[in-house]
Amino acid sequence: MSTLAVQDHGVAHHHEEGHEHHHDTFLTKYIFSQDHKMIAKQFLITGITMAFIAMTLSILFRIQLAYPDKTFPLLQTLLGRFAPDGRLDPNFYLALVTIHGTIMVFFVLTAGLSGTFANLLIPLQVGARDMASPFMNMLSYWFFLTACVIMLSSFFIEKGPASGGWTIYPPLSALPKAMPGSGLGMTLWLISMVCFVGSSLMGGINYVSTVLNMRTKGMDLWKMPLTVWALFLTAVLGVLAFPVLVAGIVLLIFDRSFGTSFYLSDIVIAGQVMPFEGGSPILFQHLFWFLGHPEVYIVIMPAMGIASEVMSVNSRKPIFGYHAMVYSLIGITVLSFIVWGHHMFVTGMNPFLGGVFMITTLIIAVPSAVKTFNWLATLWRGNIRFTPAMLFAIGMVSFFISGGLTGIFLGNAALDINLHDTYFVVAHFHLVMGSAAIFGMLCGVYHWFPKMFGRLMDEKLGYLHFWLTFIGAYLVFFPMHFMGLGGVPRRYYAMTEFPSFNQWLSVNVFITWAAVVSALAQIAFLFNFIHSIFWGKKTTQNPWNANTLEWTTPVEHLHGNWPGEIPTVYRWAYDYSKPGAEEDFITQITPFSHTMSSNLPSDFEDNEAGLEAQTKWASTQKANEEVK
Repeated sequence: MSTLAVQDHGVAHHHEEGHEHHHDTFLTKYIFSQDHKMIAKQFLITGITMAFIAMTLSILFRIQLAYPDKTFPLLQTLLGRFAPDGRLDPNFYLALVTIHGTIMVFFVLTAGLSGTFANLLIPLQVGARDMASPFMNMLSYWFFLTACVIMLSSFFIEKGPASGGWTIYPPLSALPKAMPGSGLGMTLWLISMVCFVGSSLMGGINYVSTVLNMRTKGMDLWKMPLTVWALFLTAVLGVLAFPVLVAGIVLLIFDRSFGTSFYLSDIVIAGQVMPFEGGSPILFQHLFWFLGHPEVYIVIMPAMGIASEVMSVNSRKPIFGYHAMVYSLIGITVLSFIVWGHHMFVTGMNPFLGGVFMITTLIIAVPSAVKTFNWLATLWRGNIRFTPAMLFAIGMVSFFISGGLTGIFLGNAALDINLHDTYFVVAHFHLVMGSAAIFGMLCGVYHWFPKMFGRLMDEKLGYLHFWLTFIGAYLVFFPMHFMGLGGVPRRYYAMTEFPSFNQWLSVNVFITWAAVVSALAQIAFLFNFIHSIFWGKKTTQNPWNANTLEWTTPVEHLHGNWPGEIPTVYRWAYDYSKPGAEEDFITQITPFSHTMSSNLPSDFEDNEAGLEAQTKWASTQKANEEVK
């Protein structure tokens, strides 16, 4: 067994005796918990709930797209005034698209993904008792839940939810009388998003502080797993980018409520000239996409880190190019702030400025390509274990490649003029961001489920879930590329008014049924998830034979993570299948003095005493062999 080093973590780490004698009530343990592991579960379960709601909304508007002229009495029974005579109201159709996009981008792929795995993994993988501020961590969840409740409450008001698209462009979002969803529904959307940003900022500051200040002895930055690097840089992105959205929302509220004209000019409603002048909706686009493009990487970077960890563990190989992977994450973090204009090529942007944004967009593909190459090199000739988590990690890479390639087309200013606002865009971001991030999230759920709940998920149901979801996602989104190339615009309620688009109706029917099958596959996951929490097979301490610190904590959770001292870290997280080692994994807390037969000179870059001891041991071994 490895030796453990005593380390005083000061006030930030709670004293263990306090945990041993402290008895939580139901409220303090499950509801208002300040334990990062419980807060991770709260984020996960809330995120899964919101994902199922968003999925249901997507099925409703897919039915409308597949059968635009048919009536479904069941829809009127379920939706009442929003589906008169069994057909979706056109305004409510746009509301469904708006809330589906908002929930998926912000509440599932941002809060559900980062909130779950940053809370679960950062303290456990860097060797901390808890987050830097457990109370602020608890508040971040409750602000998130409040945002979810406010967003969903807009379905129960008279005129329905916000209907300006998930990007809420003015004037639909700035004029309360523009359409039914521009009134109270849009107000609730704005309030919900302010609460959400508050949650993200509290979480992000906590994650950054914990990584920088609370690492255990020996855990320098180059020994951190890629999951921690990805979650840390994601938090940096969020802290810098989300306040810009709040600024844009505040100006929008001024336009809506106080008669200002930040985003409005020359507006006519029902023949009446409105008093707005001098504003520009393009200003809102700049503010929104200054968050919106970093948001793409806030969504995908945690999935990248999770997939990297799971692929290394299940390939039984060190991650290929660890330093290159870290530098590529840093490169993505920096470059993501200077590419937002590629969402705005058709706004009348100066062609020179469009060229600048096009070049930076193509440059940001370089670190993404580095990561893709390194994932494939990690898999190459690995002793691969095809667990459900591993399959979802590979699926994430597949979607990232296929969806990312279409980004090259959209990043080209000349091509984007033809493809902008068509189904090609929908296909691109649903593959590269939506599907890839969802697969990264599911990969993490399957892999760290034993750490969260002390039990294992059923593998056979996991395989069924993977294959139906993987095939279904490609069947849903891949045909949309061809619809986009054919000029089919997104967000249209029905294509039957346009004879040139009628040929795509059968494709829409196919996509809708593929979406229904994919949605049904998620029921297998939900059953597996809930059943395994209570009745799954009990796990061992380290079921995957992984190296990182979270697998050194007891299966039974305690607030403080480790009984007694926190382990000292001696090595990086990816010592798998090392030549000369007794086993195919060496945990981070195993000293080099215990693995003399497998140590390499590169292991002692900053440790002259260790290198000297290793050299002396090697000389002794050589002398013994000569004697023999």
